[in-house]
Amino acid sequence: MIVAERATQTGLLDPGAMRNIACRVTRVSPRRIPTPCGQKTCCFVQSPPVRFDAVPKRRVERQTAEAPSVRFALSKVDAIDWLRGLPSSSVDLIVTDPPYESLEKHRAVGTTTRLKNSKASSNKWFDIFPNRRFHELFREVYRVLARHSHFYFFCDAETMFFAKPVAEEVGFKFWKPLIWDKMKIGMGYHYRSRCERILFFEKGKRKLSDLGVPDILAVPRIWRGYPTEKPSALIEILVKQSSFPGEIVADPFMGSGSTGEAAVKLGRSFMGNDTCEEAVEVTRKRLLSFCSESSSIDEIISSVNPLR
Repeated sequence: MIVAERATQTGLLDPGAMRNIACRVTRVSPRRIPTPCGQKTCCFVQSPPVRFDAVPKRRVERQTAEAPSVRFALSKVDAIDWLRGLPSSSVDLIVTDPPYESLEKHRAVGTTTRLKNSKASSNKWFDIFPNRRFHELFREVYRVLARHSHFYFFCDAETMFFAKPVAEEVGFKFWKPLIWDKMKIGMGYHYRSRCERILFFEKGKRKLSDLGVPDILAVPRIWRGYPTEKPSALIEILVKQSSFPGEIVADPFMGSGSTGEAAVKLGRSFMGNDTCEEAVEVTRKRLLSFCSESSSIDEIISSVNPLR
């Protein structure tokens, strides 16, 4: 209720005075309130009802507008070459887990039993990506990302100290390393491994969707899956935080397609790449259960934003 209160010399409040004077309005509970005139009740002015179901026209148009269809496109080339083929500012989010150089070191001392096949490469699924190529990689990642966007880079403690300054040199702002708690102890010496780092970079300025999410993400690791496979549930947290439905998520080292699955499940289109034929086939089979495959990367980019 809205109480119209006015102190007059006579202590009376009549309807005619209410039309000609400015009243001081206060909001109170609907109960009897003493007035200056000594009466037990006061006058109440009925406010018009508010329709909470009324939606602004602009919002109605946005809700009824046809959303871009979720699609995916996969490639099998070198990661940097693949990024060079993408238009500038064409991707809204990149989440990736490269086969970093220190994996060979872990294999050599026997702390990575899942990855062993040859001296040249630790496994048949992917070739090691050397640290010396990080500058080229980060430069292209920065170029293809939209003006205000995020970049998540999975790595171990050793690679983190090498990658961070290189990414900052090409223009990224480094916020912090997120910690993936695998919730099960792994291999290692001195202190056995249970976590992995996710370097959180920003281009421009983009707000996270939920500021209440902590920097330690506890998601169980995957056992007996694709080598170094990341849980889709873990990637979903990053995709929700740093993109909107209808935008484009990319991964130049997609592996078995965990990033792609997280993206398409949440209504984002996905562009992925890997040098391994088996990785491409595993990812394709995985994503076809959620959406259809696009004929080309250009088709995805133009469907999301024709001006790109």
